[in-house]
Amino acid sequence: MIGLAESVSALRFLLDAGVDEAIEDTPTDWSAVAIRARGKAAGASPPPAAPQPAASLPPDRGPGPAAGPAENAQQAKIGNIPPLGANEAGQSARAAAAAAHDLDSLKTALAAFDGCALKKTATNLVFGMGSRQARIMLVGEAPGENEDRQGLPFVGPAGQLLDRMLAAIGLDRHAEDPAKAVYITNMLPWRPPGNRSPTDSEIAACMPFMVRHIELLAPDFLIFAGGISAKAMLNRTEGITRLRGRWFDYGSAGLRKSVTAIPMLHPAYLLRNPAAKREAWKDLLALRLRLDGADAG
Repeated sequence: MIGLAESVSALRFLLDAGVDEAIEDTPTDWSAVAIRARGKAAGASPPPAAPQPAASLPPDRGPGPAAGPAENAQQAKIGNIPPLGANEAGQSARAAAAAAHDLDSLKTALAAFDGCALKKTATNLVFGMGSRQARIMLVGEAPGENEDRQGLPFVGPAGQLLDRMLAAIGLDRHAEDPAKAVYITNMLPWRPPGNRSPTDSEIAACMPFMVRHIELLAPDFLIFAGGISAKAMLNRTEGITRLRGRWFDYGSAGLRKSVTAIPMLHPAYLLRNPAAKREAWKDLLALRLRLDGADAG
């Protein structure tokens, strides 16, 4: 009989492996399924496959035109061609993001995008929240478990700490006043399994949507919370401890002018390393001074 300590250890292992949700009402013993499958294979040879009728085979295209996007998507579903590769996903993302003329259409385009594998394992799309007239836009890294369940960014323990940090300098994600409001989003709209760090290909697939997100909101100030968003959006190689507290100019083709940006330590990092809150407080004060200077100017 398995004891309590062994059961807790097994559950912790599953959580570390990213198995944190049940997908069926009753558990399935996959080891027994595999044993039965091996037994069937050893006991009898399967009958020879019947020849496929010619009508069921895909027609030979020959030198004619290539399949269109809709036909490619249908063929991908039935296994005739592989899913979107990195280059195809990037092209699809750039086209879809560029066609979005406001945040609502960008969210719709992102929900329809199939070029990032995280979409298949996530529960909800996490887009953004806050006043669309906010002067400040905060870009985090990726949704966690609470964010994935609720479909909102920064709603877990790290989000609660973030709210207290913002309140300390007179800012609020729920404020309607643009001078006090903060619009919050993440680099990736889908949660990586087990809260692992996103891969370079996942970041690249979602990057065009993030760039367009900033262009459509057109804030006066950007906060990049955490190393993933700071390095990706500023095209830097240094870690967040070297980037934090420094001012940068962020620009893209769709912005009329560059946006003042500051990387900061992610609230989740601060929960794990409380001593780093001193540096976070310095960065918040620097942001407050910059905001006050902009107001005075």
